[in-house]
Amino acid sequence: MSEVVVIGGGPAGLSATLNLARALVDVVLVDASRPRNAATLRSHGFLTRDGIRPTELRSLAKEELAPYENVEFLERRTVTSVRRTPDGFAVDVAGRAPGQEQSIATRAVLLTTGLTESLPALPSIRAYYGMSVFSCVACDAWDLRGKPLALIGETDDLARRAVHLSRWTDDLTVFTNASPVVSDEEEAALAAAGIRVERTRIADLEGERGAVRSVLLQDGRSVPIEGGFVRPGWTVATAFIDDIDPERSGDGFLVVDEGGRTSIPGLYAAGDVTVPGPQQMIIAAGAGARAAAAIVDDLQSSAVAARGGLADARG
Repeated sequence: MSEVVVIGGGPAGLSATLNLARALVDVVLVDASRPRNAATLRSHGFLTRDGIRPTELRSLAKEELAPYENVEFLERRTVTSVRRTPDGFAVDVAGRAPGQEQSIATRAVLLTTGLTESLPALPSIRAYYGMSVFSCVACDAWDLRGKPLALIGETDDLARRAVHLSRWTDDLTVFTNASPVVSDEEEAALAAAGIRVERTRIADLEGERGAVRSVLLQDGRSVPIEGGFVRPGWTVATAFIDDIDPERSGDGFLVVDEGGRTSIPGLYAAGDVTVPGPQQMIIAAGAGARAAAAIVDDLQSSAVAARGGLADARG
């Protein structure tokens, strides 16, 4: 039996695995190897690694984990279900080839699967995403500072995000793509701040070699830009735990305490899968380390209690 199964090999999962390994915990790390930031050429805000490719950061982390014999790394594997058992959990894993299916018995599970995102339905958006069009303002706005920018989205928080983005540019246009997500009052407030709102449906983005140059509207107009941000739709990637039903927020994020503990004993979560905050790799890595500390403490407390309690252990 494994002590902990970590599901998800992003910054939160890798950081947690490293800290668990150094605490002599037997860990199985299951990673589908399909990171959400795979399209991003450079990632920012990670101290000593500013501008690193996300794939390179993952490779460096795997190299650091390699010497730990108490870590088993299952790459290109997908978790299909997590079931409660008398001793903890059973984690069912499928591979991309026949015969890779297995079930892992474990005392605790840490979910670090992050989010699945859906971008606005524009024909060419993938040609620019991660190169001149981004989703993380904190990560990428500095590189676009002072340029004419677009903010494209269809969610109710678009006006608030526009105010935040305007710190980096005084030439910002908000494109609602014909969705009624910016109220008249919000539009007036944005206009007072020098931010334009364009409600016409978008036909596509234009540019070349990953560099976006304009937003083409369905009425034939073209709005010049030199970069932009989108507000994706986000879905928590945890359908495989639906049967054990941990507490979630109204948006579907997992509710956790300061140590990453969910409402299900032995089930933990860290990173973007939890109630949302800034989506930066360094924050996810910190959350993974904090969850690992809580798991180690809980495992040790359970072990001591099973031997007769703290007083007996000290005596």
